[in-house]
Amino acid sequence: MSRTDHEIVVDDPTAPEDDSPSVVSSDTVEIVVCLLLLALAAILGYDNWRTGASWDSTGPEPGYFPFYLSVILGGGSLYGLIAALLVRRAASETFVTRAQARRVLAVFVPTLLFCLVTQFLGLYVASFLLIAGFMRLIGKIALWKSLLTAFLFTAIMFVTFDVAFDVIMPKGPLEAAFGY
Repeated sequence: MSRTDHEIVVDDPTAPEDDSPSVVSSDTVEIVVCLLLLALAAILGYDNWRTGASWDSTGPEPGYFPFYLSVILGGGSLYGLIAALLVRRAASETFVTRAQARRVLAVFVPTLLFCLVTQFLGLYVASFLLIAGFMRLIGKIALWKSLLTAFLFTAIMFVTFDVAFDVIMPKGPLEAAFGY
C-alpha cells in the first residue's frame, strides 16, 4: 500500500457560514437549562409531596420515590447553576450562531406543524405532508420522488398499523371518507 499526504475534503454547500453572528452563549444556555430543571424539580417535588412522600403501614406512599428523585434533580440543578455562575469564562463560547439556528428551525418548525396538523388531518396525511415537504424543500429531491416516497411510506405505515395490527392512530377527514 502506498502512503500519501493527500487529504480528501468534502465541502457541504449547505453548511452554515463560519462568520455567522452568535445568537446565544454557552454560559447563558447552561444557566437557563439549570433554572428550567430546578423549576421542574420543584413542581414534581410539590406534586409528589402532595400525593404522599412518606411511609405508611403498608410501605411507601405513591409519591415517595418520585419525590426523592425530584430532590436529586433539584440538587443537581442547583449545583449546575452555582457552578455556571461562579465559573465565568474570559471569552464566552458560542452555543449557536444565527446560521446554525436557522438550520435547526428549518427542521423544528415543520415538525411542530406536523404535530399540530396531526390533530386535524390525522397521522397519515400529516406524515405524507411532512415527508414530502422535507424531501423537497430540505433535501432538494425531485417533486415526483418526494411525493412517491411519501405516499409509499404512508401507505405502508397505514397497512402495518391500521390493517395488520389494528392499532388506533389519530384519524382525519380523509380516513373517515374511506370508512376508517
